[in-house]
Amino acid sequence: MIRRRRSRQLWSTTIAGSGWSESTLAEQAWVVERGAAVRWSIAGVLFGLIVGFIVFAPAAWLARAVASASDQKLVLADARGTIWSGSAVPVLTGGADSRDASYLPGRLEWTLSPRFYGVELAARQACCINGTMLVQLRPGLGRIKATVVPAAGGTIGQWPSAWLGGLGTPWNTLQLGGTARIASQGFSLEQVEGRWRLDGKVDLELEGVSSRLSTLDTLGNYRVSLTGGAGANSAMLLSLSTLDGPLQLTGSGTWGPGGVKFRGEARSATVDEAALSNLLNIIGRRDGARSIISIG
Repeated sequence: MIRRRRSRQLWSTTIAGSGWSESTLAEQAWVVERGAAVRWSIAGVLFGLIVGFIVFAPAAWLARAVASASDQKLVLADARGTIWSGSAVPVLTGGADSRDASYLPGRLEWTLSPRFYGVELAARQACCINGTMLVQLRPGLGRIKATVVPAAGGTIGQWPSAWLGGLGTPWNTLQLGGTARIASQGFSLEQVEGRWRLDGKVDLELEGVSSRLSTLDTLGNYRVSLTGGAGANSAMLLSLSTLDGPLQLTGSGTWGPGGVKFRGEARSATVDEAALSNLLNIIGRRDGARSIISIG
């Protein structure tokens, strides 16, 4: 019994004196630290890849998103650069299976900048946008809100009416001439669960309108106004009026969850009735000297 106790004591003393236990613990700690360093290195590489993936995302991705959101009616062709700073050629088409297409001269340039509320879009195009158009994008849960900040004077830009011909029927038949000018003192467009809501007012002024369906050089000048509804679920209000010209257009309607609902009429002065007869037959349902316009 005495000898066994001594051997145990001598063995434990030998272990303690040799430092074997301390070296084992140190090695285990080193293995743990090395594993943590490897994990942090992997995390750093992944983080760098994610940041690079976001920062250098190609502009073509934004072009695909715009085409998908517009049902292929607005295409950003020949997209260059990145999502955050790029350029493209805006093209209007009649949809995925349409052969109609029309593009604007020059390139549309944009920059996207992160803000505390979301993202700010700055768009420039020498031919059509007045200065730089700023759009504040505020994403949310199941919604997104875009606030347009116009340049001084309230005119956002002007586009050739012929550009609409790319949308197909009836624009390709009318082949409009003139200029479409968009003016507003500022407005917000919000999408909530697939529904659009407008806060503010937007005017589309059609100046020097012409058509190949009429022998007249100019049909007139017109204004289409879109006004936000009073309530959160209210439809936007549409109105059409004639500023001047031989072709008189009037009407009103709404734009809501059920689409566009519009009722109006087109008529001409007696002296120009023969020159506008063919156009009146296409615009709507003919009723004597006038044409009834009905949408929705």
